[in-house]
Amino acid sequence: MRKVLLLLFVTGFIFTACNDETPNIVADQDEQVSVDMSDFYLYTNADDEAARTNGGKSCHTMKVLNRQLSENPGLYNRMYNVEKQVRQFIAAKKPTGTPGNGNGGGGGNDGGDGGTTDPVDDGLGSINIPVYVHVIYSNSQENISDAQIQSQIDILNADFNLTNNDASLTPAEFTDVLADADINFTLAGVTRKASSRTEWGTRDEMKFASNGGVDVVTPESALNIWVCNIGGGILGYAQFPGGDPSTDGVVVGPQFFGDTGYLSAPFDKGRTTTHEVGHYLNLRHIWGDGRCKQDDFVADTPSSDGPNYGCPSYPTVNCRSNDMTMNYMDYVNDECMYMFSEGQKARMRALFAAGGARESIYN
Repeated sequence: MRKVLLLLFVTGFIFTACNDETPNIVADQDEQVSVDMSDFYLYTNADDEAARTNGGKSCHTMKVLNRQLSENPGLYNRMYNVEKQVRQFIAAKKPTGTPGNGNGGGGGNDGGDGGTTDPVDDGLGSINIPVYVHVIYSNSQENISDAQIQSQIDILNADFNLTNNDASLTPAEFTDVLADADINFTLAGVTRKASSRTEWGTRDEMKFASNGGVDVVTPESALNIWVCNIGGGILGYAQFPGGDPSTDGVVVGPQFFGDTGYLSAPFDKGRTTTHEVGHYLNLRHIWGDGRCKQDDFVADTPSSDGPNYGCPSYPTVNCRSNDMTMNYMDYVNDECMYMFSEGQKARMRALFAAGGARESIYN
């Protein structure tokens, strides 16, 4: 009888140990942190027609996302899990008592965990992203020079490391959340391809050799940027983390890429690419592509009623707060955008943590 009891005890211990193993690993990955996902959304009424009508920056990312969600039933769940990992990682890394657990800019649901107001020590150190640039051109102007390509890489490094020349213009209201994201970009290769096609649109056809474009290169370990004429007054668009690896990356028009060579003012300082890489790293537009109660999941970017254009004066008031018009995720002219916030930095960097959607780039 004692042998039977001993056998039952050992079996029970092994069963319990096996059951406990996964939760212990999960705890190590900060995945047991409770976060509120009730404010999460993906579909928007995104419309950049106003931007094109007003001569403003025209980013097509949210419209592309709406299309991808309609065409790919599994995308919503993948992006939900990406967002949950980001919130759990940030929540686990916040110092005890840190304010800013609310979802921030939307103002509609202050119980979420998508934002932060104080710097988060994530322990990741400097992050380097290799970049492949694919130039698809129908004329000599669109076949931009190596110098123009390198100028864009330099701009990305300046913007994501807070070494640009304009950050000193930040209003005092926002200086405490001015962020050095410590994300670096290294040019890994350039592909050039001539094409008779003069416009590529936003259905990702430039990303497949079978359509006359250039296939994505190692999306699990590098950022791909296609430089081609999109058409329709669209400056660029990006794919959020969680999407199809075969289309992962950023698309930018050649005249909006870098700050030297073939350029079109007032979007001639490389900030279109900075904006689109922000989307690639999981940032939303600061107005949440809605009205005052729509959120960008960042606590330290104030609510906004919609995009800003041109070079707005400070303060620009919407939703009973001053807009952060100088944020890279707005639609203002290149010379008038020059900052990410600490909350945006935390969201971007969380992607590179264990279990994050961009972890394989970091490792």
